[in-house]
Amino acid sequence: MTLVRVAAIQMVSNFDVDNNLRTAEQLLAQAAEQGAALAVLPENFAVLDSDNLLRWGEEERATQLFSGFLQQQASTLGLEIVGGTIPMRVRPDGHAVSGTRVTASSLHFNARGELCARYDKIHLFDVAVQDQQGQYRESRVIEPGAQWVTTDSVAGSLGLTVCYDLRFPELYQCLAAAGASLFSIPSAFTYRTGEAHWETLLRARAIENQAFVIAPNQGGQHSEKRQTWGHSMIVDPWGTVLSQLESGPGVVLADLDLDWQREIRDAMPVLQHKRFAKTELT
Repeated sequence: MTLVRVAAIQMVSNFDVDNNLRTAEQLLAQAAEQGAALAVLPENFAVLDSDNLLRWGEEERATQLFSGFLQQQASTLGLEIVGGTIPMRVRPDGHAVSGTRVTASSLHFNARGELCARYDKIHLFDVAVQDQQGQYRESRVIEPGAQWVTTDSVAGSLGLTVCYDLRFPELYQCLAAAGASLFSIPSAFTYRTGEAHWETLLRARAIENQAFVIAPNQGGQHSEKRQTWGHSMIVDPWGTVLSQLESGPGVVLADLDLDWQREIRDAMPVLQHKRFAKTELT
């Protein structure tokens, strides 16, 4: 039996970047101490306030504050890390993002601190939510990504996604068709939308793709107007929630049985039974 322990890190990030990094450092160390081989931080783990994303945007990968922090933590702890999202001023091709926006980039570092992959959030949260904040317009400060990404991890081929992506199953179908056996979904789901849809969507993405899901969320009261749902969880390919944390900062752990996943995919080869043409996102 091939078991790999993974961790979803739940945070309640605030507007103090240094404090957010200290909290992330403590929780990553806790995950490593408890035997995790792969840990995923939530969306906006370091910079929560969208108005500050441009100010903190990084010019180059693995050389500045947030990417450097992730690189150092991965190599020091011997832990694979998916760094939630960080703001980047440079696209994956090296060209600069427009002067008024950044990308929301999810970086995967291996346990040696080497950058393995970068995914820029494709689907942006431009919606009206009946909560205290009311309006969310990510496209005002974020440039959408243009390419889905898989990366080799200690737990198999990992499809990198972020938060609002969760509502678009064709993205996950592309990742599964490319060989992904698990998905990371770092998020900052609002309390209102999370209460209604979070678990249902996570379990659906796991079931329909017979994939493990690692879904760390922001989970608590960030300001007078902003509250997130929490309930970070890890879901197996049968749709079972293996572990979750309702609210507050903490570490969600689960052992992924990769042999069992292969048995499920062999016994019910859903991915080979598709009758429609593959969806390709560009």
